[in-house]
Amino acid sequence: MTQIELYPIEKMPSPTETEDWRYDPEKINNYYRSRFFPVFTRLIKIITTLGWFFFTLWWDKITGQLRNNQKQRAAQLRNVLTELGPTYIKIGQALSTRPDLVPPIYLEELALLQDQLPSFPNEVAYKFIEEELGAPPEEIYAELSPEPLAAASLGQVYKGKLKTGETVAVKVQRPDLIGRITLDIYIMRLLANWAKNTFKQIRSDLVGITDELAARIFEEINYAQEGRNAERFAELYGNLPEIYVPCIYWEYTGRRVLTMEWITGTKLTNIQAIQAQGIDATHLVEVGVECSLRQLLEHGFFHADPHPGNLLAMPDGRLAYLDFGMMSEIKPYQRYGLIEAVVHLVNRDFEALAQDYVKLEFLTPDTDLTPIVPALTEVFNNALGASVAELNFKSITDEMSEMMYEFPFRVPAYYALIIRSMVTLEGIAIGIDPEFKVLSKAYPYVAKRLLTDPAPELRTSLKDLLFKDGNFRWNRLENLLRNARNSQDYNFDQVINQGVDFLFSERGSFIRDRLASEIVNAVDTWGQRTWFNWSSLVRQRVGLAVHDLPPELEQNTATLEHLRNIVGILQDTPGYEPIKLINLLNKIVAKSETQQLGQKVVEGLAQKALARVIRRLFIEEYPLTQDQVSLPKVALRS
Repeated sequence: MTQIELYPIEKMPSPTETEDWRYDPEKINNYYRSRFFPVFTRLIKIITTLGWFFFTLWWDKITGQLRNNQKQRAAQLRNVLTELGPTYIKIGQALSTRPDLVPPIYLEELALLQDQLPSFPNEVAYKFIEEELGAPPEEIYAELSPEPLAAASLGQVYKGKLKTGETVAVKVQRPDLIGRITLDIYIMRLLANWAKNTFKQIRSDLVGITDELAARIFEEINYAQEGRNAERFAELYGNLPEIYVPCIYWEYTGRRVLTMEWITGTKLTNIQAIQAQGIDATHLVEVGVECSLRQLLEHGFFHADPHPGNLLAMPDGRLAYLDFGMMSEIKPYQRYGLIEAVVHLVNRDFEALAQDYVKLEFLTPDTDLTPIVPALTEVFNNALGASVAELNFKSITDEMSEMMYEFPFRVPAYYALIIRSMVTLEGIAIGIDPEFKVLSKAYPYVAKRLLTDPAPELRTSLKDLLFKDGNFRWNRLENLLRNARNSQDYNFDQVINQGVDFLFSERGSFIRDRLASEIVNAVDTWGQRTWFNWSSLVRQRVGLAVHDLPPELEQNTATLEHLRNIVGILQDTPGYEPIKLINLLNKIVAKSETQQLGQKVVEGLAQKALARVIRRLFIEEYPLTQDQVSLPKVALRS
């Protein structure tokens, strides 16, 4: 492995001096700016190492040996990334979860980068344990495996036992990580700056993305911070019934040593071993997708490195998360912006979607969206095809990449880690089930949030989804309710109560007006159909001709059908009890808004009846449909 530690960084603050050391690009720049030789040497090493690998691939292609040498080249790539050190190992780990981008033979080799890297000597590891915990390992642990059971990019793991009897995993950091990583980050920032200034079509904040990734890596090499991340993750998501987070033993944890609960489990990619235990691997991926959505859209604190080595299927069927070094956060406005974008995507409202890109900082507020809207329409119609359920991140990324060069899009730094997290999880899912579609599994959660979250942003999104051109789209409400009931912690009472509270709030006045109109139409249609059926029966019995049902009555029965469907969906929803609806109706009837709603319904029915009488008495010769009759409102008072 490259010996970057030959170029010490003695003038930079060492994280051994303070546990709260953070990534500081300015200090790194100041240090390496005057050290041409180590920077140049490292750059040449990177170029020659990667260059030779790509040259061998090109030569295989020229000589027709590309397929025959694939296994050899895959092992060569793994060795190249290992030789280049932790930063490039991270890149290899990300590629190891993308079966749609990387051939299977390469996947097998790159997967070894997750926890089967060369280990460093025990003597070094034991020295770190003693320095961090204040005593040699034999005085701290009752048992410690003679060799590490796994070695990853930043450290290696031993299996041990505390003197109190608990089985633990002891993670010890690799030596000289700071020197290796800071030099690579410095070079990456130089290249990012050069690329941004050279290629004007690159509008993404490459330096910002590099800094975001570097900041996460620097947190990852502080094991005390990882322990705090694990506890926060457990607090936010450990209450989910199928998610498990190991506990941290703080008495045996420091910056370079982490002692945590030992988890017995199977990697998600080992499908046969999982199925042999009677566990549904696809279901566990669905659990991971929903947990990731909670991380991204509910609390904003998310696991940015969910590769297979960090996700284990436990024997009891739960999904265990490991390695909480690389975490990140999303601000509330960004979380709501992502949900709104999903709603507008489902709605195919590309004008609103363009505005979402401004809110999410992909576009600046002064960007002219006029030419972007048709481009978005073309991109997403191509990617989505006939159904939103077909959406996956790769199809969207492929379609978006060309458009981003044409228009002034830039990828915000925070979004780069979201994409990394989601494409990694999607890659695991595709490896288990090639037909797995992320959005079709994610939409139940989004539907539940839209129906239950009282945030004004999501209330507006719900209104946008359910109403179009002043018309209520019952099929969308049916779809929301049908999807939401499949969400893991869907709460029937919460949906009903929050729905009623919103309906009778000031913000729900628009929906109440539309609901009054729908009720008027439904009751009027029911009355006309009843009269038509009764009169047709009488005419039939007295021998008169029976007319066909008027077209407007056939069309208006759709609302009644939707209402019946919604009642059926509610009855099939976990938690439904008839007594709950009775209590809810009593609560609704007592509200003053209900009386006003009832008055509007009576007024509307009276208007329709009066219009019908006038039409039949005075203009029967020129019959009009209901939609053509428009009379001023008649104010009825009791």
